[in-house]
Order: sequence, then structure tokens, then C-alpha cells
Amino acid sequence: MPDEKKSCCSKTSCCSSSTDSFEQKVTNALGEIRPLLQRDGGDIELVEAKDGAVKVKLTGACGGCPMAKMTLKRGVEVRLKQAVPEVQSVESV
Repeated sequence: MPDEKKSCCSKTSCCSSSTDSFEQKVTNALGEIRPLLQRDGGDIELVEAKDGAVKVKLTGACGGCPMAKMTLKRGVEVRLKQAVPEVQSVESV
């Protein structure tokens, strides 16, 4: 039997394999967040995910939106921390 855990559901960020890297977990979680931003004409790109810190770039309508900081902190950061408990901070670059 393999030592690694298998994903228990289709939402990989909620219960991903224990062997997934931090960056891969963040990428999976952003994949779930992205449609919410795209619905309003925006998008998000992962720039870096390392040592608990996540750097992203908000693009499209989100890039110039006056509410972008709130979207980042109260939307993206909260959801990332729920999906990937190792996330300590999220910042826009």
C-alpha cells in the first residue's frame, strides 16, 4: 500500500494529499477562488508561495478597482487561509 494519502474529494484544496507542496495547495485553492473574481471581470495570478507567504497579482477589473485591497484581505486571504492553514499572509504585488 502506498504511504501517501489520496485526495478524498474533488475539491483538492480542502483535503489534498499530504505530499502536495505548499505552492500546489495554494494553486489549487486559487483555482476555486478565481471564478468568483472572473465573474466580475477580474482574475488573480500566483506570483510566489513560499514559507507561508503568498504573493499574488490581481488583474483585469480587479487590478484597478478601488475595492481591490478589501477583496484581497477579506476575500482571497480568508479563503486561502481556510483552504491552506499554512498560509500566514497574502499580499498583492
